[in-house]
Amino acid sequence: MGVGHYENFPIASWLMPSRLRPAVRAIYRFARTADDLADEGDATPAQRYSALEALGAQLDALQTNATSRWPDLAVAIREHRLALPLFHDLLSAFAQDVGTLRYENYDKLLEYCRRSANPVGRLLLQLYGRDLPALQLQADAICTGLQLTNFWQDVAIDWRKGRVYLPQQDLVAFNVGEGHIAHGTIDEPWRRLMAFQVARTRALLQHGAPLARELGGRIGFELRWVVQGGLRILERIDRVGGDVFSQRPTLSPRDWAVIGWRALQAAPQSA
Repeated sequence: MGVGHYENFPIASWLMPSRLRPAVRAIYRFARTADDLADEGDATPAQRYSALEALGAQLDALQTNATSRWPDLAVAIREHRLALPLFHDLLSAFAQDVGTLRYENYDKLLEYCRRSANPVGRLLLQLYGRDLPALQLQADAICTGLQLTNFWQDVAIDWRKGRVYLPQQDLVAFNVGEGHIAHGTIDEPWRRLMAFQVARTRALLQHGAPLARELGGRIGFELRWVVQGGLRILERIDRVGGDVFSQRPTLSPRDWAVIGWRALQAAPQSA
C-alpha cells in the first residue's frame, strides 16, 4: 500500500499522552491488518476482497459483539466516539488497491487519498477532541501530502507490484511513458514530471503545517517532525533530479538531525 503500513503517521509514540496510546494502537492494528489483507502474501484478488469484506462485517459488529477479535478497538470507538465511517473509508481504499493499478488524473488520485490516508488524521483529531472543520482540512492536507510523498518515493517499488500512482494524464502532459519507469530512465521530461509532483505535494504539506500550532503541546511537536520528515524526503527527490530508481530516497541520521532542528525552529515562541 502507498502509506507504507502507516509508519508516516504518529503512532503511539512517547510524545503521545498515555491515556490515548491504547486507542492509537488499536487503530494502527486495524489499519495494518487491513493493509496486509489487501497487499501481502499470495492471495488471489477474490480472496482479498472476501477477507476485506469480512473485516468490514467485524467492524460493524464491534458495537454489539463483546467477544469480537477487536475488543481494544471497540473500547476506543466507544470511549472516544470515533466515527465508524472513517474505518470503512480505509477498507474501501484497501479494496480499491486490489483492483485499481492506474489513476487517470490527479483528482482521482486525491479521492483515493481521501479514503486511504485522511481518515487516520481525522481519527487522531477525534482522539484529541479537536475534530473541527478547519482542522480537518489541515489534517487532510498533511495526510494526503504524506501519502503522495510515499508514492513518489516508491515509484520503482510500486512498479514491481504492477502499480503506477503517477496520474496517467500527467504522464502524457510531460511526454513520459511507463517505459521510463520500467527502465528507470532519467531524462529531462522525467525530471520535469517529478519536480512538478514534488512541488504540489510540498504545497499540501505546507498548507497543513499550521495544524501543529493549533494542536500545541507534545502532539504539535510530533506533528512538526512528521511534516518536516515528509518535506525532507521531497527535498531528497529534488536533489537527485527525480531519480527514485537507482536508490530509494530515505532519511539518514543527518536528515533526522535537520528535521529535528527545523521542527524546533517551527515551534511557537511560547512552547
